[in-house]
Amino acid sequence: MRVLRFKYFLIISLIIQPFIIKAQELNCNIQVSAQRIQGSNRQVFESMQRDLYDFMNNTVWTNHVFSYAERIDCNILINLNDQLSADEFRGTIQIQLSRPVFNTTYKSTMLNFIDNNFQFKYVEFQPLEFDPSTHRSNLVSVLAYYTYMILGIDYDSFAPLGGTEFFQMAEKIVTNAQNAPEPGWKPYDGSRNRNRYWLVKNTLDKEYEGVRQFLYDYNINGLDKMESKIAEARTSMVESLKLIQEVYRRKPDPFMYLVQVVMEAKSDELINVFSEAFPEEKSRVVQILTEIDPANKAKYEKINSANVL
Repeated sequence: MRVLRFKYFLIISLIIQPFIIKAQELNCNIQVSAQRIQGSNRQVFESMQRDLYDFMNNTVWTNHVFSYAERIDCNILINLNDQLSADEFRGTIQIQLSRPVFNTTYKSTMLNFIDNNFQFKYVEFQPLEFDPSTHRSNLVSVLAYYTYMILGIDYDSFAPLGGTEFFQMAEKIVTNAQNAPEPGWKPYDGSRNRNRYWLVKNTLDKEYEGVRQFLYDYNINGLDKMESKIAEARTSMVESLKLIQEVYRRKPDPFMYLVQVVMEAKSDELINVFSEAFPEEKSRVVQILTEIDPANKAKYEKINSANVL
């Protein structure tokens, strides 16, 4: 597992270095849908999808060594709604990140949300290159931003606050883009301020460290032990949810974007896990979930009505 990058990394890397095949960090599947755009050259969208796939999967994003099997699984779906000019497009981008659970074939959803503020220029056959020191292309900057958010969340799930360096890279991309004409980068862009600025700001804010600690505890002490110690694992998962509850009760700002994003990714999984718990444990977890994610109260109440297998 990728946790080896955090435990005894130097010793292990020296031992297995001759047997590691260096690979890029991501195993990223990209789909570009342009069904709503009529009368255009369809070849450009095929080229776009091909170029974005190569950019995401062949760019070296970190100085860490990944084996082929350690690549991070993610999906990106781009829905194009409008073609504003010959080379400018507007639509949405959906990002999905999954993490393998130890000793199982199950992959846990870590991130699943849609960014509605996606506007960019794409010129067919023009190389896509990322420069961390400047904002040149909104398309490249958005993809690089989400790459570092993906890396950060993944690393947080294997080591406490392990993804900080990647979140800082995402923050730098936001800073570089403050004068960009495209939406999504500034504090008040988007509906209810759901934007890239607030997502990374929340993530790096010490007031939200409990949410990031949740990502570690929930996975390492919870999901990763479900196969061997299911009762102990569920107990740890309840305790990890209390970390988000503490953040929610402090209400560090009116947007709390990070809490929403995490709960959107984990709600269905939590229902599945705790539907098989004992009644007392069900009651405790439903109480926490309906407090920190009131919009999904009806969903969480299904936990109490589920029968124990």
